Amino acid sequence: MFLALVPVYNEEKTIGSVARSLFGRVDQVVVIDDGSEDATAQEGEAAGAIVLRHEINRGQGAALETGHEYARRVGADFVLHFDGDGQFDVADIAPSLQALKESQADVLLGSRFLKKSVIGDRKSENQEPTLAVPIFKFRIILPLARLFHCVFYRVYLTDAHNGFRILNRRALEHIRITHDRMAHATELVAQAHRAGLRIIEFPVRIVYREYGHGVTEGFVILRDLCVGKFVRRAK
Repeated sequence: MFLALVPVYNEEKTIGSVARSLFGRVDQVVVIDDGSEDATAQEGEAAGAIVLRHEINRGQGAALETGHEYARRVGADFVLHFDGDGQFDVADIAPSLQALKESQADVLLGSRFLKKSVIGDRKSENQEPTLAVPIFKFRIILPLARLFHCVFYRVYLTDAHNGFRILNRRALEHIRITHDRMAHATELVAQAHRAGLRIIEFPVRIVYREYGHGVTEGFVILRDLCVGKFVRRAK
């Protein structure tokens, strides 16, 4: 069973179309409404998704772990992390899942910066490079995130903060997200590394519908990356 986990907060305008676009590409669409104050949950249900709700806003990491708990209960073989704001491309799902299976890896991380991936003797090219990555994210957040992964976890990633991921059942059993907010991205990689799980990257396309992270939000992400490092020590 292949599940799409879609964490959302106040995404009533996009979640319906995102959920509908996922049907036919996965076996179940699971929307995790992280304490939204609008009609996000209702729009997700109207689109036919299973909706899990947090009474209060806890953060994307907490929403994904709620989705993981559901996936473990129903015996999912694979889970897809897919944002609810309409920026990801559903056309990337099938080739990404195929790449994960063919490589016999446990975790696939989407990358905006890979143009080609080699799977066996077959080359796969992304449709087009991602355009207009917010400058603060491109120049500051992503290089620091790459540095964190290299120094603390000895894992090099071209795109260290991408929300498009696929985990297999083995990864689901070993990974437990404990950081509620954005440091979950670093924590997930750290736990996978410690458990001896194999990680691959695969090119995916992201369309930015807004400019992206402002400086204030960027510093919040950097703070969470730092906190994520100490989550590893505390476990």
